Amino acid sequence: MTPEDPLLKILACPLDKGPLHLLTAEEALYNPRLRLRYPVLEGIPQLLPSSGEQVADEEHADLVRRIEAAKETKEAR
Repeated sequence: MTPEDPLLKILACPLDKGPLHLLTAEEALYNPRLRLRYPVLEGIPQLLPSSGEQVADEEHADLVRRIEAAKETKEAR
């Protein structure tokens, strides 16, 4: 899965139905509102509610910074 993958536009968190952000380094999708990370295994998002893992405060802050930096980079193009 890549940031340009059209599937990312329609994927949503199974719990709050909001958008997810791709974490390429971790091969995961992240919901910053609920602080849940969903794994992507062999290119397939694992979006069952039970697949989401809670993220600690420090890691959440780091992930939000990375998401914002990626958005700024994308907007600069």
